[in-house]
Amino acid sequence: MSELVTVSRIQAGASASAMDYVRLMKPRVMSLVVFTALVGLVAAPGHMEPLTAAASILALALGSGAAGALNMWYDADIDAVMARTVSRPVPAGVIAPSDALAFGLIMSAISVTLMALAATPLAAALLAFSIFFYAVVYTMWLKRSTAQNIVIGGAAGAFPPVIGWAAATGHAPLDAWLMFGLIFLWTPPHFWALSLWTSKEYERAGVPMLPVTRGAAETRRQILVYTLISVVFGLTPVATGLGGALYMGVAVLGGGVFLWAALRVFASRAGEPEGRADIGRAKAMFGISILYLFALFAALLLERALPLYLAVGGQ
Repeated sequence: MSELVTVSRIQAGASASAMDYVRLMKPRVMSLVVFTALVGLVAAPGHMEPLTAAASILALALGSGAAGALNMWYDADIDAVMARTVSRPVPAGVIAPSDALAFGLIMSAISVTLMALAATPLAAALLAFSIFFYAVVYTMWLKRSTAQNIVIGGAAGAFPPVIGWAAATGHAPLDAWLMFGLIFLWTPPHFWALSLWTSKEYERAGVPMLPVTRGAAETRRQILVYTLISVVFGLTPVATGLGGALYMGVAVLGGGVFLWAALRVFASRAGEPEGRADIGRAKAMFGISILYLFALFAALLLERALPLYLAVGGQ
């Protein structure tokens, strides 16, 4: 492992392109961050100037990218021995570790400063804390020390809608934290489904993911438990008025599909040496989980944005 990382660092002398730095920022993760933050911003009461809202979303996107860059800098040794991550810019030798670190720190400062200038102090403070939580608490500590890394570390990816709400209002009430909870509880079954077919890579890299420390059977059980909790919690926005009829329909239907996928994984041998034929169930659940979370937040966005659009159009 150390030899691979050393070779990567030697090769990193070549100049990196702009696209390499975009890849360093984990654009797929960033897209989910931006989307959920936008939902939080739109769902918040009151009106926010379009330019201010755009600057706030940009700040959050840059903050997400900064956290991704810091994660790739620190995890270069792990990424170098996993097939899923070996082509990332740092282990591939495209960007030097020192450059990734500098880029992440600079982007962190820019994003938090922009949020403070464009929005509210609370939004800037939450953004700074979320970057710290992902880069330090999760990446440097939890990921390598406990099988609960995804459970606790999932908080890092759950902050965006709270930050979006705080950017719009300067406050973070219960409804904002309900959106936090939707992502926080969704994260473990989502990533554990992935870990069922990548457990050997995590084991080789020394990462104590649940299938490595507790086995595939316990992982499948935990997936089912957390999915059930996530689906039930997904109905709580209806109780507070954050979600309406559209959201309730999506939560019930989408939650049913999500739970069905978890039951199929639970009843399978996915993750076991003799369960290779069942690994497709874990992969299917991974994809379904993404669609489920997207559908929940899309429903919240439509319920809030459509009345605003109609109101503006009627003027």
